[in-house]
Amino acid sequence: MPSQPSRSLEVVPNPKPERDYLIDISCPEFTCVCPKTGQPDFATIRIEYRPDQHIMELKSIKLYLWSYRQEGAFHEAVVNQILDDMVAVSQPRWMRVTGDFNVRGGITTVVTAEWQP
Repeated sequence: MPSQPSRSLEVVPNPKPERDYLIDISCPEFTCVCPKTGQPDFATIRIEYRPDQHIMELKSIKLYLWSYRQEGAFHEAVVNQILDDMVAVSQPRWMRVTGDFNVRGGITTVVTAEWQP
């Protein structure tokens, strides 16, 4: 059975919780829908984080990001929601999510949201 989009993020134990290190994940094929026009918006989503006790499982991230494909949301809302959801599940030491949205109507948008305790 093929995979389906899902808002369920999974974590696994961090193999080196005593070490402060950076995980950098990039999804160059992110899509969502403009809530005003219904047109697709394309972006590269970059997730950077310093894990604590857990790391996020990559397939669940892929399916989570895929779940936005049919959802209408403004760029700022999407990036902040991704950050909120990932922080809630993984409880990192620090996290940043950047959405680098493709040109639309001659304008590009880059939205960055950051969290730290």
